[in-house]
Amino acid sequence: MKNIIKPILICFALILLLGVDVQAQEALKQKPSPLGMVTYSFEDTYVKVTYGRPHLRGREAFTEVAELAPLGKIWRTGANEATEITVTDAIKMAGETVPAGTYSVFTIPGAKSWTIILNKDVGQWGAYKYDEENDFVRFEVPVNKSDDLFEPFTIRFDQANGDVSLQMLWANTMVSIPIEF
Repeated sequence: MKNIIKPILICFALILLLGVDVQAQEALKQKPSPLGMVTYSFEDTYVKVTYGRPHLRGREAFTEVAELAPLGKIWRTGANEATEITVTDAIKMAGETVPAGTYSVFTIPGAKSWTIILNKDVGQWGAYKYDEENDFVRFEVPVNKSDDLFEPFTIRFDQANGDVSLQMLWANTMVSIPIEF
């Protein structure tokens, strides 16, 4: 009897194991619009911008009929969630005082200038629930053309001649927001 039980248990275990679907782990796929983050600090003040980085991939941006960020329309300033800026102490952006806090960043791209909007509603997906009544501040900045082509939307800080600016670059378009600490 002992000799029969052992082979039966082994066969039963093999049947159970053969019934289990074994799968290898799938490689993580990169998102079409990955998350980007840039930071800048000056003395005790820290500025952080978090944004989605859409890519052109043969599409147009900043034209009246563009699929991506058409002129004259509210834009989340990136992809996925609305771009957010966090400042730990008051700064000035394009001459406007911005107190410490976190704000959503929306823009209205134009051919010659962009409207930059800091909005008090954070955690928004896109600009679908954008509410102008919650704007903290709006200001205009000129549009410049870049010699370089930026395939992914890029936000960066630039420091030159003692001045600091927050730059937004995509395709061959660049806007620069002066920052004072």
